[in-house]
Amino acid sequence: MRVSLTQQRLDEAVAAGVIDAPAATALWSFLSQSGDTHEAPRFKFAHLLYYFGGLIALGSISIFVTMAWDAFGAWPLLVFGIGVMLLSYALTRRFIEVDRQPIPAGTMAALLIAAVPMVVFALQHVSGAWSGEQSYRDYHYWIDWRWLMMEFATLAAGAAVLWRFRLPFAMLPVAVTLWYMSMDFAAYLAQDSDGWFSEAGWKLRATISMLFGVIMLAIALWIELRQYAAASARGDRRDFAFWLYVVGVLTFWGGLSSQDSGSEFGKLIYAGINIGLILIGAALARRVFVVFGAFGVIGYLGHLSYSVFQESLLFTVVLGAMGIGIVFVGLWWNKREAALHAALSQWLPAPLRRAIEAREG
Repeated sequence: MRVSLTQQRLDEAVAAGVIDAPAATALWSFLSQSGDTHEAPRFKFAHLLYYFGGLIALGSISIFVTMAWDAFGAWPLLVFGIGVMLLSYALTRRFIEVDRQPIPAGTMAALLIAAVPMVVFALQHVSGAWSGEQSYRDYHYWIDWRWLMMEFATLAAGAAVLWRFRLPFAMLPVAVTLWYMSMDFAAYLAQDSDGWFSEAGWKLRATISMLFGVIMLAIALWIELRQYAAASARGDRRDFAFWLYVVGVLTFWGGLSSQDSGSEFGKLIYAGINIGLILIGAALARRVFVVFGAFGVIGYLGHLSYSVFQESLLFTVVLGAMGIGIVFVGLWWNKREAALHAALSQWLPAPLRRAIEAREG
């Protein structure tokens, strides 16, 4: 049985006479500095407040920046962005070193990383390196190869923050930036083609999205193996690969689903790939694979229903049977998920299997 060590548990041990106060303080200081104390991201109201507050702070930046850019231009944006980075850095250190709360520290670290593209964008305009009337808010809506410099800077900042603080939630802006980069890189390649919104441009974007998704998933696997190798002896269960898995699957599946199969055989292959995602998710104990794989299979079944049973009374029967069948599949999966994971994980390399077992506890 794995037991989590917290400051409260140490205080209780001191009160019970199991350990004296100086020894408890020294032990907590040692574990904190070595990165062994961490709060698991469980479904707790306080954790929801941490994440909710962090997301509101991230959203407020976009709103403020839109208003400030339209009203004042680049210089206030640059000053504001640097201020956000400094404040986020100070709060991250406080939450880790004083309050010993890694989850709110992670939200502040994510805020720090998210402010980097804003600062770079303002610097480009102040220095005259960027011409045009685009606003910073377009960064989140429009695809443009010129955003790449901002994205490279964000990735560099993310690497520095992760090296300094080792907080899993800081992987979220890194993963999202990689997603943005995949689309902007596709725009860069397509700028001399028949047009970004042409059929050729759309296919190129979908293909590059799939490739970047695969790359992100490979990086996530590598991180999971590295994390296990570095922390298995300490019992550290922080999951640095989680957000890369989420965004990687989303990017791959989005690109895959945007492909025009053009034939029933191509759609059958699409369904087969989604079934493969479900099996991979069961083997890796990563439900994000299962969720998107299930969406793909349901989409394919819906296609069959409309194609085969269109304008037929039998269509409603098949549609109802599909809904009931999905419910029963959910019941079957719930009962056999652990056994299915155990069976499929035997096909994985031994180091990866041990890393998954360590993560699952």
